[in-house]
Amino acid sequence: MADGIHLSAGDANPGFALSDATGAVVRPEDFAGRRLVVYFYPAAFTPGCTTEACDFRDNLASLQAAGVSVVGISPDTVERLAEWAEAEQLSFPLLSDADHAVAEAWGAWGPKVVNGEERIGLIRSTFVLAADGTIESAEYRVDPNGHVARLREQLAA
Repeated sequence: MADGIHLSAGDANPGFALSDATGAVVRPEDFAGRRLVVYFYPAAFTPGCTTEACDFRDNLASLQAAGVSVVGISPDTVERLAEWAEAEQLSFPLLSDADHAVAEAWGAWGPKVVNGEERIGLIRSTFVLAADGTIESAEYRVDPNGHVARLREQLAA
């Protein structure tokens, strides 16, 4: 993880104030009183990220009914996120962390292996924030396949 940052259950969330696909600024505090899934993904329009985002889209109603909101964060530009949200009909906030400062603060930026080659970049990671904003769970190096089903089981959603 970035500079050895590794968040765990009980930690305070590092926060963020990022623009969504519409240009509105979104913060964890906007979801106070609800649980919040904050998931980091490498890039819009890529196969694994599209699988994961569409899985969240398809399960959003059951998550929301269980009191859980979802935001996705990537290094994509606001414009790219808007195109992707429209193309895939994604109805939850997609946030632009173009300088990856938020990903770094959450430990979701660092060394990873892509196609057998080590590089520095976004590490697919998912955090669940409790209603009070503290971290309820943190998972790094997430497999996008079946991820939302595992989360729903964890969240009883």
